[in-house]
Amino acid sequence: MTQPDRDAVAIVGGSAAGLFAARLLASHGRPVVVYEGAKSLRPAARTLIVTSRMRDLLGAPGEASIVNEIKRFELFANGHAATIELDRPDCVIERSTLIGSLAADAEAAGAELRFGHRLHDLQTNGSLLALSFQAGRRNGAESVHANTVIGADGAFSRVAQSTGWKPQPTVPLVQATVRWPAGEPIDTAKVWFVPDDTPYFFWLIPESRDRGVLGLIGEDGSEAGAALHRFLHKHALEPIEFQAARIPVYRGWAPVRRRLPGGDVYLVGDAGGHVKVTTVGGVVTGFRAAAGVVEQIVKGSSGELRSLRRELDVHRLIRWALHRFDQDDYVRVFQLLNPDACGVLTRYDRDQVNRLILKLCLSQPRLLLMACRGLLTRWTPLRRTDIPAV
Repeated sequence: MTQPDRDAVAIVGGSAAGLFAARLLASHGRPVVVYEGAKSLRPAARTLIVTSRMRDLLGAPGEASIVNEIKRFELFANGHAATIELDRPDCVIERSTLIGSLAADAEAAGAELRFGHRLHDLQTNGSLLALSFQAGRRNGAESVHANTVIGADGAFSRVAQSTGWKPQPTVPLVQATVRWPAGEPIDTAKVWFVPDDTPYFFWLIPESRDRGVLGLIGEDGSEAGAALHRFLHKHALEPIEFQAARIPVYRGWAPVRRRLPGGDVYLVGDAGGHVKVTTVGGVVTGFRAAAGVVEQIVKGSSGELRSLRRELDVHRLIRWALHRFDQDDYVRVFQLLNPDACGVLTRYDRDQVNRLILKLCLSQPRLLLMACRGLLTRWTPLRRTDIPAV
């Protein structure tokens, strides 16, 4: 039974958000140990696209994972198109490289990483939190005591389950690595809105001159997989390999801290549902949640968490408006994108949604009217895997 330093923090899960939290805590002089269930740090490869905000948050560890930059988006719906230029390029990253860089950075800052530690249970014995790990067949179970625990163990967080947080709804992400079409620019990402196949969208993102990724977020795994194959065939894209994951759906802000008799438990990243429900992207928001939780631990309060909550709530309202859009609705949106509105989309990204929405509505008020109509007249109750009503 390990007796902790009273300032020590146990982080469960070697996720991107968990490792970032470990680095920040260690840089503040806090003893921190990351417990990861895998026997070694070999995260599954997955190509992701994030905004330039990642660079602002991470610095050098983020740069190592960037494989390409996106300078524009081309949007398609029912034979119509719109183009959005970006002032600051989006980053195409390799998830496995990002996690490796974050792990090295956390260790360099003084954090300890322990592999082969899969959480079995988390309980309180009155004065401390007791974490029970399955540490392999030879080593058997191992128990650790801590005053502060951070759950960074994904959408099906064992930390959350053990401490009474409600289970999160999730949606399937499916994508295929494809041969990049000859002659297509590698600084341009494409997005198709096809509501018959998904209430979200399809994306085609260039990774290099030879490869790219085609993917979508669905509501049912098998249906999403079938839609992906149809799209590959329709657009004559050659798949190389397939990737899939379950992504949490933000259903409204849940407090990131739970006070227990033995100490405090926090959730960050996918474990806390810190995902933009417009795009179901959680890399940058996961980092922001980690930074906010560290701020809460070190300073006792966090402006970053309050700001993140406002951002995620706005994304949820946008998703409510979009979730029942049909092809004609998206075509009307394209037609309303006057030069001023396009300029707003050029300057502000999806990780600045509060400012983006305000500026966009001022530049083109009819977009606000469309959104309100989507909220007020097209609303029908969604399934549990969608965004539940407040």
